[in-house]
Amino acid sequence: MALPLPAALTDRLNRGMTGDAELIRQARLSGPMPWVIAIMVALTVIAAAAGLALSNTARSASDELSGGVTVQVVEANPVARTRQANAAAARLQATPGVLSAQVVSQDEVERLIEPWLGARAGDDQEIPIPALIDVRLRDRIDGETLGALRRLVRESAPSARVDAQSTWLKPVFGAIDSLRWLALALVVLLGFALAAAVLLAVRSALGTNRDTIEIVHLLGGTDTQVARIFQRSVGFDALGGGVLGLLVGLVVVLFFGNRFSDLGAGLVGGGALQWYDWVTLALVPAAGVMLAMITARYTVLRALQRML
Repeated sequence: MALPLPAALTDRLNRGMTGDAELIRQARLSGPMPWVIAIMVALTVIAAAAGLALSNTARSASDELSGGVTVQVVEANPVARTRQANAAAARLQATPGVLSAQVVSQDEVERLIEPWLGARAGDDQEIPIPALIDVRLRDRIDGETLGALRRLVRESAPSARVDAQSTWLKPVFGAIDSLRWLALALVVLLGFALAAAVLLAVRSALGTNRDTIEIVHLLGGTDTQVARIFQRSVGFDALGGGVLGLLVGLVVVLFFGNRFSDLGAGLVGGGALQWYDWVTLALVPAAGVMLAMITARYTVLRALQRML
């Protein structure tokens, strides 16, 4: 029969430590542990921020392009090209469901193609440039709507080509989705890595304090009381490392966020983090602390069951 547990020892088990004395020295669970957790949390924050930014980019681009159509009037004769473009834009403007249909100015077209074809690409004697019409629809585009628009436009502009803007960026959206899944996979893997690091640290501490734990059991201490000590110790380590990792991760995210915002690109601008994204990132250390404490408790209880 186990002896009754003295009141002083019971108080130590319940609180983990009292005064300057400790039942199981917390230093044996410290050392590199907070730094490992800080690195894991920092990397998780960065990966999560990248995934959230990619999600915002895809959502913003999808919303912007869902009702967008581009009409290209491919005609070598500049006069005929301009006449067909104006006629097609007027016909589209009068069509129900079309919010706007504007002919893109020649100067703007030249600015768009200059990085790829050079400054003289806008000269029709060099390379004939199609006239462009930017069309915005009230609803999302489907195959039936796109086919109806093509038949309608070709009545006024036989050489016109009608394409949904979203189809142009379909490969880009596919790449963004792949990167989002990669970011999620990295977050999950980092979670497993954090749990593995805690498991190894707790097992090491259990081996170091084996004799003390056996004495506690002889005095009537329960596995739950012992597990609570390790759980609390790991919780303090995880909290300190999590806060440090969060600060480092946020500094990195803000740095790269400012660098990307300087690009001024449309897709990049749509990936800015919202307030709820920052709240999600702030919850990463809390999730890390919970994961570390649960892992510590489960590891200790399983080990003590085998020990007895």
